Amino acid sequence: MAVGHEHHDHDHDHSEAACREAIAELYTYLDGELTIERRAVIQRHLDGCNPCLEAYDFEAELRIVVQHHCHEDVPESLRQRIFSQLGGERQSPSAPGQTAS
Repeated sequence: MAVGHEHHDHDHDHSEAACREAIAELYTYLDGELTIERRAVIQRHLDGCNPCLEAYDFEAELRIVVQHHCHEDVPESLRQRIFSQLGGERQSPSAPGQTAS
């Protein structure tokens, strides 16, 4: 095993630099912002490196939790202002008993 790789629980042919590189690109990998070629390189590394795969799994699961539990509803008035700033003419839904004008 390479020096500095003691945390790996198995032997693999990836260098410590390859692990650092894969971890550094994890967010762009998760965001789908890598080229097809670069994504394939990272995927091959993850397929052969359990510690890096575990880091990937943790980050992917964390994103899912954040997306499902850490969001706030945007007030309709803010949506309306943003839409109008983008050039739209969206009307708010009518309140019961009122007609849209």
